[in-house]
Amino acid sequence: MNDNRRGAELHIIQIGDVLVSPDIFTEEFCCDLDKCKGACCVEGDAGAPVTLDEIGDIEESLDAVWEDLTASAQSIIDKQGVAYSDADGDLVTSIVGGKDCVFTCHQDLTDRNDGHTIHNCCLCALECACNAGKTQWAKPISCALYPIREKQFNGGLVGINYHRWDICKDAVKKGRELHLPLYVFLKEPLIRRFGQDWYDELLSIAEELKKQGLL
Repeated sequence: MNDNRRGAELHIIQIGDVLVSPDIFTEEFCCDLDKCKGACCVEGDAGAPVTLDEIGDIEESLDAVWEDLTASAQSIIDKQGVAYSDADGDLVTSIVGGKDCVFTCHQDLTDRNDGHTIHNCCLCALECACNAGKTQWAKPISCALYPIREKQFNGGLVGINYHRWDICKDAVKKGRELHLPLYVFLKEPLIRRFGQDWYDELLSIAEELKKQGLL
């Protein structure tokens, strides 16, 4: 839906230990790699948020992706490792030149929907290695969930909300053209992060909101 005024009638919804922003239900989104070429991997001023467990997974995958990384990225990893603490004290993946994630690689990509080629697309070397069967772990959940961002609260609560970024304007346009809600577009990573039962409850709430005319 395109009328964000309707979303203003909604409030934060709690599902288990997760606080869900209304934007997760009301916003529409679909990555448009033809337009952005994977810009979210090479823009910004810090790397992707990671957990200590994910750092271990990345280190285990390093041999499989090493040759796909740039010389600059290899040098950064040799000096400071695969991750560092950013200005807020959060663990994030190491970056090159103040912006590019060290695990970015550029390749031509075949679109899964119609088979056309997206030239010189910025991809994740970790995910490419997993898709090729070289590893069993894809990429940090923060990357898979984007543009949903996660925040930890006291008492074990987790908040998820929609992060607006100008470089994703084409994804917003495409999502609206397809009428694809954010929670549907990100079905697989949401299930990966919170589980199938949690996602099923999210769908049930969405259906109830539709019946009430709020979506």
